[in-house]
Amino acid sequence: MTLMADYRDAYCRSLADPDGFWLPAAEAIDWVTPPTRAVDADHAPLYRWFPDGVLNTCYNALDRHVDSGRTALVYDSPVTGSKATFTYRELRDEVALFAGALAGLGVATGDRVIIYMPMVPRAVVAMLACARLGAIHSVVFGGFAPKELASRIDDAKPKVIVAASAGIEPTRVVEYKPIIDEALRLSEHQPDTVVITQRPQAVAEMGARDVDWDDLTATATPHDCVPVPATHPAYILYTSGTTGRPKGVVRDTGGHAVALAWSLKAIYDIGPGDVFWTASDVGWVVGHSYIVYAPLLAGATTVLYEGKPVGTPDAGAFWRVIAEHGVQALFTAPTAFRAIKRVDPDATELAKYDLSKFRTLFLAGERLDPETYHWATEKLGVPVIDHWWQTETGWPICANLRGLEPMPIKPGSPTVPVPGYDVRILDGVGAELPAGQEGAIAIKLPLPPGCLPTLWGDDQRYIDSYLSTYPGYYLTGDGGYVDEDGYVYVMGRTDDVINVAGHRLSTGAMEAVLAAHPAVAECAVIGVHDSLKGQLPRGFVVLKAGAEIDEQTLRDELVAAVRRDIGPVAAFRDISVVNGLPKTRSGKILRKTMRGIADGRDEPVPSTIEDAAVLDALRPILRT
Repeated sequence: MTLMADYRDAYCRSLADPDGFWLPAAEAIDWVTPPTRAVDADHAPLYRWFPDGVLNTCYNALDRHVDSGRTALVYDSPVTGSKATFTYRELRDEVALFAGALAGLGVATGDRVIIYMPMVPRAVVAMLACARLGAIHSVVFGGFAPKELASRIDDAKPKVIVAASAGIEPTRVVEYKPIIDEALRLSEHQPDTVVITQRPQAVAEMGARDVDWDDLTATATPHDCVPVPATHPAYILYTSGTTGRPKGVVRDTGGHAVALAWSLKAIYDIGPGDVFWTASDVGWVVGHSYIVYAPLLAGATTVLYEGKPVGTPDAGAFWRVIAEHGVQALFTAPTAFRAIKRVDPDATELAKYDLSKFRTLFLAGERLDPETYHWATEKLGVPVIDHWWQTETGWPICANLRGLEPMPIKPGSPTVPVPGYDVRILDGVGAELPAGQEGAIAIKLPLPPGCLPTLWGDDQRYIDSYLSTYPGYYLTGDGGYVDEDGYVYVMGRTDDVINVAGHRLSTGAMEAVLAAHPAVAECAVIGVHDSLKGQLPRGFVVLKAGAEIDEQTLRDELVAAVRRDIGPVAAFRDISVVNGLPKTRSGKILRKTMRGIADGRDEPVPSTIEDAAVLDALRPILRT
């Protein structure tokens, strides 16, 4: 695979000549039958990529790298005190054996397997074993509530569920088996078998259809890779925060492999033998793409971390992992760095570790506020790269392409659209807006390879949800603008734009002002109903550890800063100092839930929440 040296040339070619751009990129993948076409528009707007290609993702992720002798996976678990490494050969052998075990349970190409696992190597093994068979996996974040798990079981209709007996948190053990049993009691669909990995911290009681992983693999025979069409579904991933019937994002096999292999080098500048650590979870899209598939497709070493940025055991946890395993690039969420900054604002823990091999920090998952950007840049002394993407796209929409053409960093911007993404800023009627004007961020179809081709079992729902607002475009649901240099600024979800007395204002812009205060660790601004002005902004701030400032003084300074930087029109005067903000397990602040409570609605606790106690503590404040 040869990357073009110039971003603008690559970007223009990717839009003007998708075949000429993506077919050469596809040469980085080993095909059973190489594709002769890149994009298939015969059934637009349901585009398909590499329609005549045949391949196996597991072969590309493991088997073809076996003879290199390199390390594929490093497991580091401070919550259990255990570590392990797997060469490509060792990981391939484990995956082939478990694929054989699944095949022995009747799992075949096209069957679904739900994986309900913590951050342990067997979660990766299970995902790749499904890919080896051509089965379709759906990873559900370990610890999801029974009702949410049941809805995903009924939607995916798995033949087998693969699970662990427990997940390990810093202060508690979460038993998974009772959750699974209750989910199966609630679900209409019943899988044939539940495969359990027993963890010593909580051994599960086994039922009639349950089988122990070790017992199952003891009599299994390793299974070869099964070739599948490029358009065959690789996995289903349910979007976080869905209510009612879940929304299953489908990822195809060929486009997924090509896009991830291309992106790891072009965006993250990671190649064979490099050590890449994505501090996320395999239950989220980030874990699918950049813990499991992209690093292994590229022949790199991936780090699987079962721990937290702080508290396992301290705010130096990330620095230890980087130093100990020779990590060259880290990809995590801004909220992780805000947590570190809050506990250790002077980064005193950092001085204990040798980070000489570390060269880039990538952040995504939530808007990177300039204050966190500056803190991380100052303390680490390496480029801090914001980039933006979604569960639906599976890989970055906008980025600073470190392996293609590194660009000047503008704090607050994820830089430019990635080749393949025709990003436009549209007004309410679909007209394109000029540079500097804020509107809805949309992507002109077709989406590049690796993005969702549809939703599981429902093409019409895919069209209605994403393609109907602006015909010919995919609606991202985010608002923002593009500056004169072509840099994109993502200001937040379009429902985070509030209307104050007829003035449309971005809560993201207000948050940036609050985050710049030296005493503020993290913050959120929401719009709440006001009978006079329609909506008014309310701010919530969490202080840095050791911050010494009178709360009224802080409020006065923050109100003055918003008035100075946004203007009096924002009518910003209501701000609360709180101990924590409610977040999903992937780090997104639950602003929509906060808005609902503030507006008097009886908002349920979302299934994706990290710590329900934080939301419970905030409810009385929101209701005042």
